[in-house]
Parts: sequence; C-alpha cells; structure tokens
Amino acid sequence: MTFLNTADWQGRIFSGGWAKGSGEPYDSVEPATGKTLGRVGAATPDDLDRAVAHAVRAQRAWAALPYVDRAQVLRRAAALFERHQAEIAEWVVRESGALRPFAELQTSHGSAEECYEASALAAAPFGEVLRSVEDRLSFSRRRPVGVVGVISPFNAPLVLAMRAVAPALALGNAVVLKPDPRTSICGGVIIARVFEEAGLPEGVLHVLPGGTDVGAALVDDPRVPVIAFTGSTRAGKAIATAAAQRLKRVHLELGGNSALIVLDDADLDKAVSAGAFGSFHHSGQICMASSRHLVHASIAEEYTARLAERADAAPVGDPMKGEVFLGPMIDQHQLQATHAIVSATLAAGARLAAGGTHEDLFYRPTVLAEVPLTARAYAEEIFGPVAPVVAFNDLDEAARLAADTEYGLSLGILTRDIGKGLALADRIPTGLVHINDQTVNDEATVPFGGVGDSGNGSRHGGIVPNLEAFTEQQWVTVRSEIPAYPF
Repeated sequence: MTFLNTADWQGRIFSGGWAKGSGEPYDSVEPATGKTLGRVGAATPDDLDRAVAHAVRAQRAWAALPYVDRAQVLRRAAALFERHQAEIAEWVVRESGALRPFAELQTSHGSAEECYEASALAAAPFGEVLRSVEDRLSFSRRRPVGVVGVISPFNAPLVLAMRAVAPALALGNAVVLKPDPRTSICGGVIIARVFEEAGLPEGVLHVLPGGTDVGAALVDDPRVPVIAFTGSTRAGKAIATAAAQRLKRVHLELGGNSALIVLDDADLDKAVSAGAFGSFHHSGQICMASSRHLVHASIAEEYTARLAERADAAPVGDPMKGEVFLGPMIDQHQLQATHAIVSATLAAGARLAAGGTHEDLFYRPTVLAEVPLTARAYAEEIFGPVAPVVAFNDLDEAARLAADTEYGLSLGILTRDIGKGLALADRIPTGLVHINDQTVNDEATVPFGGVGDSGNGSRHGGIVPNLEAFTEQQWVTVRSEIPAYPF
C-alpha cells in the first residue's frame, strides 16, 4: 500500500476525516501530458461553514495540550515527509510540473524543515514580565489566534502551504487550508495525509479544495481571525479589502518584479549562470524570479549573448522523462499570459535573443534584449521563463531602475566589491537582498516577505515573524488582594 492510497482520498475532502464534499469532484491533470492523475473532492461554502465550526471546537482542546505534545506531532510529520519523500516528490513533479530536485526540496528540505522548526516554535518563550507602577505582577503572554485560514498557490504548492500550516498548528491554532485547485493533491491531500498519520487530533486541520467562492467564504468568516495568503497581487489586494471589513489580520506574500543587478566587476560566466537560474527555474513561475536583468553597459552585450546561448541549449520537456532544465507551465492560461507579455514587448521594440516559442505547455526559456522601460516585460510580473535585459551606465542609474517598480520582494546584486553591493542595496526598497546570488532564495528559519505590491512585510519564517503572525498578545496582571477604590 502506498502512503497516498487513492482509495482513501479520491473524490473526498479532508474535514473531520475523509468525507464527501458538497461540490462536484474534478480531475487533477498532469500539465506535461494532459493525463488525469486522480479525482479531487470539491468543497463548497457550506462545507467551509461546517469545517470552521468543527475547527473552532477542536482548537480549544489542541491549544490546551502541553507544548511537548504539539511539538511531537510536528516532529512526526517531519519524519513522514522524509520517509515518503520519493512518493510525495513524484506527485509534486506530475501535478505541478516541477523538476524532481525542486520537488524533493519542497518535501524533505522544505516541508520537513518547516515542521522541525515549528516543533521548536511550540516551546519558544511566549511572554515577558513587564514593569508596573502598581503593586502587582504584570506580564504579557501570547495566545493562539484560534482558527487560521491558509490559501496557497500552485507554483510551489507543498512548501508554500506548509510554511503557514506548520507554525500555525505548533502555536495551538486550528487550520483551514484551501489549496489551489490545480495542485490540490500535492498542495492539499498530501498535507492532510501527513498530519492524519502523524496523529493530529481530528478537526484541527481541514483541507478544502474548491473555487474562489470557498476562498471568499474563508476570508469573510468572522470565526477565522487570520488569513495567510500566497498568490497574485491582484488577488491579495481583493483579500485584504474583504478582510478589512472584518478587521482581521492578513499575511500577504504576493508577486514580484525583482531585479538582478550585474555590476561591471562581476564574474561574467557565474553571473550568467545565476541569471539563467533566477529567470528560468520552474519555468519562471516563482514570485522571487529574476524578472529584470540590469547589467552594466560595458558587459551587457556579452552577458545577453551568453544568457541566450544557455537558453537555447536548455532542454525543455516532461520532468518525468529524462533530464530537463524546464518542465511545463501549469496551464494554457499561464502560458498565454506569458506569451502575450513577450509579444507585446517585442512589438514595443525589444529584440528577441532566444526563445519566444512553445509547444503545448512547454515554453522555451526566453531572453529579451534592448527592452524599453515602458515595455510589459520590464514593467509587469511575468511569471514565465523570460529574462528581459536592460543596460545601465552607473550605480545611480542602477539604483533608480531597480527601485522603479511597485513591487519589492527580492533583489540580487552580483559584484566582487561586497561593500559596494551592500551600499547599493540600501538604496532599493525590497524585502530580501542577496549579494552575489540570484533572487530565488528561501529557508524555513528566515523572515520572508516583501514590501509594496509584493506584500505586507515578513510574515513567514523565523521565531518572531511566526509568533507575530499566528498569536495574539494578552496583558495579564495579578494582585495579592483587591485594592481599595474611592467609590
């Protein structure tokens, strides 16, 4: 019997165990082949209402457990991710189109590490003694928020859900997870199975694949005080607007238009390799992707030529069959959106140095040279395997170009002069900075998040951001006896 035995979950949602959802089950489709991987159970707003009611009840008992008991569940979950890495990674490869190394990273390194870090979070100090002018003991303590709603994306569906699910559970909350419908098996069913096997009490986690109506109901439900959302800026703004009507907290990790700045003293061959990875990894379907290559004018032509050579040489195909550098894009909508940006940018005057074509859902890695600053590939998030190159003449121009965006997620600066790189980074608003690396980086132990249209700051990773995200601070005072008042 496999870990993900289809007889357990096909056509079902996970809410108080595996149950039939009120929605019509749908096919999960492998983007590389178009084959059906399985029938996914679908939830409706009515299912969401029942799930939240169940989660509210279950959360009280879960939060009342000793922290060591919660930590043990998270450690068992981590061990399950490690033990079943091969099987889980295959589902990630097939359903999301990821290459196997990226799928394995999401499993053993990503999700397992999220659980291990969360298990330690359960034992973190959760309050402090405060000074008071009164004769009393005064202290603060952190309490779980109650029920956390998690809405996760398709591009790295397992780890981007787990980075919210794991710490929220560890801190004593219940979780209602709505995965992206396109990746509900690897971003939902797997998580449900792991925590079911790890001994999480029934009702503490609910996994509800469904449409936007289910997500809207989750955001609107007054019993869910915190929403953790990873996805597009457009959707994130809509969620923030709706959540504001309920005065609930939202943790938004949104899109990006991140710059990779290549200074004239950089090792050119290594810079080209880093730039190719930053733009083409997972077919560019990463919020932190190197979306704009800002290259010193003295090396821009050679950089572009070498980048185009790597793009032309990169094998593209089904990641389940042989060694490829790029797999498929998730669906026709995403592919056509990418191709429209490339076509519009070429029409605006850019030069096609490599790529720009596709077969089925396999889009060739694309390099655009001499990109006008008004072109779509420069001004917008692409979310496809496209590397627009723009030349700059000095550090002032590099800083101005890099900051010339509404986004602020990640920044890469390639230079032999570390001090120069750090000084340049100080001039560019961004949530993440990587000197001598491309823009795609993440670890379970670090504060992660962007500014501007990339989100509302660091809301994931590390002790402090997770405590801030998934707990409320409560002030408590204790006196030895009731004081006398003048009434």
